[in-house]
Parts: sequence; C-alpha cells; structure tokens
Amino acid sequence: MVLELLKELGLSEGEIKVYSAILEIGITTINKIHEKTGIERRNIYDIINKLIEKGFISYTVERGKRTYQSAHPSRLSEKVENRKRALNKVAKQIPQLIKAYSASKPEINAEIYRGIEGTKTVWGDTLNYKSVYWVGAGRYIPKRFPLFFANFNKRRIKSKTRWINLLRAELKKEVKKPMPYEHIKFLPKEFSGNPTVICIYGNKVVNFLLGETLFAFVIESKELAENYKRYHKYLWQKVAISV
Repeated sequence: MVLELLKELGLSEGEIKVYSAILEIGITTINKIHEKTGIERRNIYDIINKLIEKGFISYTVERGKRTYQSAHPSRLSEKVENRKRALNKVAKQIPQLIKAYSASKPEINAEIYRGIEGTKTVWGDTLNYKSVYWVGAGRYIPKRFPLFFANFNKRRIKSKTRWINLLRAELKKEVKKPMPYEHIKFLPKEFSGNPTVICIYGNKVVNFLLGETLFAFVIESKELAENYKRYHKYLWQKVAISV
C-alpha cells in the first residue's frame, strides 16, 4: 500500500489504517477491523462513514448484519485524475493571485524573521534575483550551518545568482578566492564588529543579526534599495581592498 498516495488524496491516518485493513482482509466486519487496527469501535464507525462518503469502501447488509469491502482500486485512479484537474485549475489562477497580491501590496513593506528557519527563508528568497549585494559578510551561515549552506550554494550556482560580496577584513587570511558567481573584496578592519550583515537584492534591504540570536529585518522599498546599492558601489570602488 502506498500510504503517501492516500495522504495526498486527503485521507487521515485513521482512514488509511481502516482502508488498508479492509483492503487486506477483504469482506469484513467491524470486529475484524477493530482487531486488525486496534482503533476503538466508535471511532471505526465514524471513519467508515467518511470512507463510504469518499467512495473508498462500500457495504452490504445480509440478515441485518453489515459487512464492508474496499471499492475497486480503479477508484484511486479516478480520484488522482480529479485531484490533478483541481490542481490545474488552481495553477491557472496563480497569475491572478500574484496580480492581486502585487496590487494590494504597499510601496514600502517590512517583515521580521527570527531563528534559523527565518534566516533560511530570506536566503531562499535571494535566489529569485540575479544579483545580491553584501556588506560586512563574515561567512557566518556557511560556518554555523554547513549542510544548509552546501545545499543552498548548489541552488545558487544553478540559478546563476551573483554575489557581490564585501567581506570583513578578518577573512583575508582564509578566503583566497571567490566561489562560483561570487565577486569579493575586503572591507577595512574598522568595519568589523558585531556579527551584523547588510544584504541588498531587488527592492529589498535586509539587516541580519547573526550572533547567538538569528534575526533578519527585511524592508522592501525601491528608493531605499537604490540608495543602499549606491552605498555598496562607493564602498566597492573607493574603500574595499581587492583579493
């Protein structure tokens, strides 16, 4: 039994257990289902009624006694096709949803992300853009979460997302060459301090706090992002040191 398929078709764990038991036993009774699954009888009745409504099982009554059996497995194919059609309809509506989302979105938007999962979310968002500008990067995420970064970096390289990376001075001894699709220069040591990093991509500016607490403050503003890119350009051309 492919349980994952049944989950995709909307069956709960209890429904999957009961359906699997009926499929394995054949024509059966509540008592045998109870013995097979260990589920309480009162719960089995509720589950069976749901499975009947969904078309997964059927029943017959003989001499006042109900017996249950699974519907022909071809019903699964029918339900898969129905699910595909429903998902296709949803997919066709996505452009309209994006349009509505963009129309209702304010010109300036701010979001806060906390912890490693929040940080991963922001990093994942950068892969939707061709160029990402960093100020004060210290290779904090690659060092603390190497498995996440290895997977992320493969995706970054595949998407050809460029990093224009202003690294901290203390990394000069360990970073001898850039990664693929990365351009690096080093900031003077005066720019080093607390583990905070600025990231600019698209119309977004992110302030990362990457110490014991992981925190990302994302501001989406075209004007703000343009100015931060100018700051980055000035540092890159006038202040930073090449490898």
